[in-house]
This record gives sequence, structure tokens and C-alpha cells, in this order.
Amino acid sequence: MRDSGPGATADKRLALSLRKVVGMAYCYEFKGFIPVVPEDTYVHPQAVLIGNVILGHGCYIGPGASLRGDFGRIVIGDGANVQDNCIIHSFPGRDAVVESDGHIGHGAILHGCTVGRNALVGMNSVIMDGVELGAESIVGAQAFVRGETVIPPRSMVVGSPAKVIREVSEKEVAWKTRGTAEYQQLARDCLAGLTPVEPLKAVEADRPGMAASDVVSIQEARRTSS
Repeated sequence: MRDSGPGATADKRLALSLRKVVGMAYCYEFKGFIPVVPEDTYVHPQAVLIGNVILGHGCYIGPGASLRGDFGRIVIGDGANVQDNCIIHSFPGRDAVVESDGHIGHGAILHGCTVGRNALVGMNSVIMDGVELGAESIVGAQAFVRGETVIPPRSMVVGSPAKVIREVSEKEVAWKTRGTAEYQQLARDCLAGLTPVEPLKAVEADRPGMAASDVVSIQEARRTSS
């Protein structure tokens, strides 16, 4: 590809267009297994899906996420999200599962575990092999959940090593569910309109602000509901 000259800009635009068309440039068959991605699920082109990876409907898989179904199967349920730079993997013959409406925060690592329905795993947390995280539980950011730990539904889990400190409240479940709905909408929006472009050289004078939302941090949600 030319770096300069009259054809350089056209070459760059062609490369961007091809990248958009290919979309799943980091999706790989391995040992006869091809990842499964329904049409209504969004996978960022810089995410990596390898082998026996099965995604449900309406999921969001963020940039830099690595789902390696080369040793064990990975199953992501309907409406779940796996955010930027998450890693999901397993030992040979073992599954890693995120059930429907699961919410996996930025940079989390899941290895051979099961995340229950509508549960949340906080940013940079590590969930080890054999863990069963109960439905509607919340794992705090940077928690380390030891292997083979069974966590009851609606548990608030924090620390390293992680411990259950209390039950998740109804308001916290509602907060988590609303946040996951925002990612489900993000998946739809990305499918409809995320487009590779060349960056601008300067900010436009009439650049609009970002749309507001009722989605807030859990700390703010607790303050406003008290």
C-alpha cells in the first residue's frame, strides 16, 4: 500500500472498507470447530474468537476480548456482554459459561467457570476453574474468586481472596439489570452504525455532546435510592 501520493488516500479508504466488510477478521476455525455468532450479536472486529465458541442472541463482545475455545467450550448466553480486554478460557474438556444477561466488566478473566443468569463480574476480577457464581450475584472489581467456590444466588462478593459479604438487594439487582440493558442496546447500535473512519485533524466547532442516560455507578445509585 502506498504511503503517499495521489492514490494513498484511496488505498486507506479501501483498507477501511475491507475491514468493515470482513468484520470478523479475528474469528478462527480450530480442529473443526467454528465460532457461532448470531446475526443480532455484535462482536468488535478487534475481539478474538477461536474454535468452540457459541454466542447467544443480542450479545456484545468488546474490543480486545479473547474467547479461546481451543481447549474447552465457551458458551455466552443471550443478552450477555463481555467487555474490553476480557479473557475467557478453560482446561481441556471443560466449559466456561456466561449465562443469559451476564455482565463481564472490563479486563476480567474467566477460566473454566460458570457465571449465573444476570450476574455481574466487576472490572479486572479473576474467576477461577470450577467456580459457580449464582444468578443475580455481583462480584466487585479486582476480586479473586478461588477455584471450586460455589456462590449462592444474589451474593455480593468482594476481596482477594473473595468472600460473600451480604445478599444483593432488590435495588442493586435492578441497577445491574438496567446496566446490562444499556449494553444490549449498545450491541444493536454498533450493528447499525459502528463504522471505521479516518480521524479528524481538529475538533468540529459544532461537535455535539454525548447522550445522557439514567445508568450510573453503583455508588451513585445507592446514594440516590437512600
